[in-house]
Amino acid sequence: MGFGDLKSAAGLRVLNDFLADKSYIEGYVPSQADIAVFEAVGAPPPAELFHALRWYNHIKSYEKQKASLPGVKKALGKYGPADVEDTTGAATDSKDDDDIDLFGSDDEEESEEAKKLREERLAQYESKKSKKPAVVAKSSILLDVKPWDDETDMAKLEECVRSIQADGLVWGSSKLVPVGYGIKKLQIQCVVEDDKVGTDMLEERITAFEDYVQSMDVAAFNKI
Repeated sequence: MGFGDLKSAAGLRVLNDFLADKSYIEGYVPSQADIAVFEAVGAPPPAELFHALRWYNHIKSYEKQKASLPGVKKALGKYGPADVEDTTGAATDSKDDDDIDLFGSDDEEESEEAKKLREERLAQYESKKSKKPAVVAKSSILLDVKPWDDETDMAKLEECVRSIQADGLVWGSSKLVPVGYGIKKLQIQCVVEDDKVGTDMLEERITAFEDYVQSMDVAAFNKI
């Protein structure tokens, strides 16, 4: 059993023929068998050996996960077609191959540098996050303010409502909406900071203008 010398043209042809109907050296998922043969090949096969080249490029994509692939790496002569003589000096060469990292030690150095850079960026992000001001919860409220009758001065009523000032309260647009019998209600928008201004406070302050205001209702309430 074996592929022969995988650094020779003949050995690569055997590998190419072996992979013509297979995705991996053993089984149906990448394993330590693929890593052992990959390391023995050492370089991309020529383009005309497209089965071997396809397999080589696929296994190369697992370089960072190679240690976690299933299986136990065996002597190279344990893999391949049964009718090819193993000429690789399997027992010795396999041990030597295990000592050689064809994925390159530079990757380990780069990995350490990448890890250090990632840690620095995480530290910078956490620092910026801690300095970022907390998001203020706000709500948009539409109020219906009803007068006593059709003789109520609506301009004065609105003036009274807008005279209410508080930290976290901003008045917006308004309009008069007919409610029947010649009576119109004031519909007015405001934006409030939730932890500073509530609807109960607004109702208390608005209905305090009892000469103009009969009642106040919340027509719409939306979180921003």
